[in-house]
Amino acid sequence: MRVYVPLTLPALAEAHRAGELGAGMIEAYAVTPGLREWYLSEHVEELEYAALSRAAQASLRLLAGEPDAARRRVVLAVEAPEGTAVADPERGLDPAALGEVRIAGPVALTEAAAVHVDAEEAAADVAAAADALGAADQGDEDAQFTVEGAEAHELLWFAVQEVPGLIG
Repeated sequence: MRVYVPLTLPALAEAHRAGELGAGMIEAYAVTPGLREWYLSEHVEELEYAALSRAAQASLRLLAGEPDAARRRVVLAVEAPEGTAVADPERGLDPAALGEVRIAGPVALTEAAAVHVDAEEAAADVAAAADALGAADQGDEDAQFTVEGAEAHELLWFAVQEVPGLIG
C-alpha cells in the first residue's frame, strides 16, 4: 500500500541520517475507504493524488510548528506492507481525518518510493501559509486564501537517490 508521510526538510534529513523514519506511530495518508467515499473516484491515481494532497497539508502544519525549517512542504511516498497502515475507524468520515493512517515505526527508507517537495519558488507562499494557519483555522477568510495560495503549488517529484541534494 502506498502511503504518504508528511515531513519537513529537517525531518527528512534526520530520516536520511538514521536510514529510517523513527520509532512509534507515524502519521501518514493513504487511499482509505473514507477517502474513497469522499472523493467519489475509481481512479487509483486520482485517489493517490488526493492522499498526497492531504499529506502536503499536514506538512504545512508541521512547518507552522517549526519556524526555523525551510519553508518547503515535504512528503515521503512509502510502500507499506498491507495491513500496517491503519485508519482510525472512529474517524473514517471525519473531514479532518480523511485518508489519515498510522504506521507502527520504524519505517526503513529503503521502502521509500519517492519524495515530493515544493520548488524553491514556492517558499514565500508556503511561509505565508504556515504563518496564516492559525487564523485560517479560526475562519479568517483572508488567511484561508493565503493557505490556498500555498496549496496551489504542485509538489515536485524526486527519486529517493536525490535526497542528499534536497537536504544539502
